[in-house]
Amino acid sequence: MRCPFCGSAESKVIDSRFNEDSYSIKRRRECINCQARFNTLETSELNYPRVIKSDGSSELFNETKIRRGINRAFEKRKITIDDIDELIQKVLTKCSQYPNKEIFSKIIGETIMNEIIVVDQVAYLRFASVYLRFDNVNSFTKIIENLEKQPSPEMIKNQKKIKIDE
Repeated sequence: MRCPFCGSAESKVIDSRFNEDSYSIKRRRECINCQARFNTLETSELNYPRVIKSDGSSELFNETKIRRGINRAFEKRKITIDDIDELIQKVLTKCSQYPNKEIFSKIIGETIMNEIIVVDQVAYLRFASVYLRFDNVNSFTKIIENLEKQPSPEMIKNQKKIKIDE
């Protein structure tokens, strides 16, 4: 790691700790040459498949688009940042483990929806309305009817607690 002050390639690690997201490591370093201290952030570099969009065109995988869509769905909902980061990480992991070199955007969207519905039904509805391009009230009605048939995230959590307590 080059020193940002003098450009020397020689530095030593003083301290290492997991970052808040626990998927990266923050390191405190000291330059051997000028003794200046600086921080670095190390993350694993994953190879994501190329994304095939619905119109047939392709583009590079864009983690920012996924983060933006998920964050927008959870806006003003009672969920912690850590829970959102964990959900995003699950989606990114599933995409990075996709067996082909190309992945359809539809698969990414469905993966996101499958993860969101477990956490919050309102966020699921928000994401689905954009992803599925709802154009009328009937579209909302159909998806709400399907949601009513499924157990809520609270029910799932309570069922897990019961099983643990037994």
